[in-house]
Amino acid sequence: MHFLQRVFALAHAAKVYPNFGAVGGAGQLASIIGALLTVVLIVSVLMLIVCAVTWAVAGAHGNIHAAARAKAGLGIAIGTAALAGAGATWVNFLLHVGSTL
Repeated sequence: MHFLQRVFALAHAAKVYPNFGAVGGAGQLASIIGALLTVVLIVSVLMLIVCAVTWAVAGAHGNIHAAARAKAGLGIAIGTAALAGAGATWVNFLLHVGSTL
Protein backbone atom coordinates (compact mmCIF):
# COMPACT_ATOMS: atom_id res chain seq x y z
CA MET A 1 0.00 0.00 0.00
CA HIS A 2 2.91 2.28 0.70
CA PHE A 3 4.07 1.98 -2.94
CA LEU A 4 0.67 3.02 -4.30
CA GLN A 5 0.58 6.05 -2.02
CA ARG A 6 3.95 7.13 -3.40
CA VAL A 7 2.80 6.66 -6.99
CA PHE A 8 -0.36 8.71 -6.42
CA ALA A 9 1.62 11.41 -4.61
CA LEU A 10 4.11 11.62 -7.48
CA ALA A 11 1.34 11.74 -10.07
CA HIS A 12 -0.42 14.49 -8.13
CA ALA A 13 2.82 16.44 -7.65
CA ALA A 14 3.67 16.13 -11.35
CA LYS A 15 0.16 17.35 -12.24
CA VAL A 16 -0.56 14.60 -14.74
CA TYR A 17 -3.63 16.24 -16.21
CA PRO A 18 -4.57 17.00 -19.82
CA ASN A 19 -3.38 20.34 -21.17
CA PHE A 20 -6.63 21.66 -22.61
CA GLY A 21 -5.24 25.15 -23.21
CA ALA A 22 -3.57 24.04 -26.43
CA VAL A 23 -6.83 23.47 -28.34
CA GLY A 24 -9.71 25.79 -29.17
CA GLY A 25 -13.00 24.84 -27.52
CA ALA A 26 -11.05 23.18 -24.74
CA GLY A 27 -13.71 23.80 -22.09
CA GLN A 28 -16.29 21.73 -23.94
CA LEU A 29 -13.71 19.06 -24.74
CA ALA A 30 -12.67 18.82 -21.09
CA SER A 31 -16.26 18.44 -19.89
CA ILE A 32 -17.09 15.81 -22.52
CA ILE A 33 -13.97 13.74 -21.79
CA GLY A 34 -14.49 14.05 -18.04
CA ALA A 35 -18.09 12.93 -18.33
CA LEU A 36 -17.20 9.97 -20.54
CA LEU A 37 -14.38 8.84 -18.25
CA THR A 38 -16.68 9.14 -15.24
CA VAL A 39 -19.39 7.05 -16.88
CA VAL A 40 -16.88 4.40 -17.95
CA LEU A 41 -15.37 4.19 -14.47
CA ILE A 42 -18.79 3.94 -12.79
CA VAL A 43 -19.95 1.21 -15.17
CA SER A 44 -16.71 -0.74 -14.79
CA VAL A 45 -16.93 -0.61 -10.97
CA LEU A 46 -20.54 -1.78 -11.11
CA MET A 47 -19.51 -4.58 -13.49
CA LEU A 48 -16.69 -5.48 -11.13
CA ILE A 49 -19.13 -5.83 -8.22
CA VAL A 50 -21.67 -7.84 -10.22
CA CYS A 51 -19.03 -10.20 -11.62
CA ALA A 52 -17.44 -10.74 -8.20
CA VAL A 53 -20.81 -11.59 -6.64
CA THR A 54 -21.70 -13.85 -9.57
CA TRP A 55 -18.37 -15.62 -9.32
CA ALA A 56 -18.84 -16.18 -5.59
CA VAL A 57 -22.41 -17.48 -5.92
CA ALA A 58 -21.66 -19.67 -8.93
CA GLY A 59 -18.58 -21.10 -7.25
CA ALA A 60 -20.52 -21.84 -4.07
CA HIS A 61 -23.24 -23.67 -6.01
CA GLY A 62 -20.80 -25.65 -8.18
CA ASN A 63 -21.66 -23.99 -11.49
CA ILE A 64 -18.19 -24.00 -13.02
CA HIS A 65 -19.25 -22.54 -16.38
CA ALA A 66 -20.91 -19.48 -14.83
CA ALA A 67 -17.99 -19.01 -12.44
CA ALA A 68 -15.52 -19.04 -15.34
CA ARG A 69 -17.55 -16.48 -17.27
CA ALA A 70 -17.83 -14.27 -14.20
CA LYS A 71 -14.06 -14.51 -13.71
CA ALA A 72 -13.55 -13.41 -17.32
CA GLY A 73 -15.95 -10.51 -16.75
CA LEU A 74 -13.98 -9.52 -13.68
CA GLY A 75 -10.79 -9.33 -15.74
CA ILE A 76 -12.54 -7.25 -18.39
CA ALA A 77 -13.88 -4.86 -15.74
CA ILE A 78 -10.40 -4.38 -14.26
CA GLY A 79 -8.92 -3.82 -17.72
CA THR A 80 -11.61 -1.30 -18.59
CA ALA A 81 -11.05 0.63 -15.37
CA ALA A 82 -7.30 0.69 -16.03
CA LEU A 83 -7.80 1.96 -19.59
CA ALA A 84 -10.24 4.65 -18.45
CA GLY A 85 -7.82 5.71 -15.74
CA ALA A 86 -5.03 6.04 -18.30
CA GLY A 87 -7.31 8.08 -20.57
CA ALA A 88 -6.17 11.43 -19.15
CA THR A 89 -2.55 10.68 -20.03
CA TRP A 90 -3.53 9.66 -23.55
CA VAL A 91 -5.60 12.79 -24.08
CA ASN A 92 -2.74 14.94 -22.78
CA PHE A 93 -0.38 13.32 -25.29
CA LEU A 94 -2.81 13.83 -28.17
CA LEU A 95 -3.44 17.46 -27.24
CA HIS A 96 0.30 18.09 -27.07
CA VAL A 97 0.80 16.56 -30.51
CA GLY A 98 -2.16 18.52 -31.86
CA SER A 99 -0.76 21.81 -30.63
CA THR A 100 2.53 21.23 -32.47
CA LEU A 101 0.96 20.56 -35.87
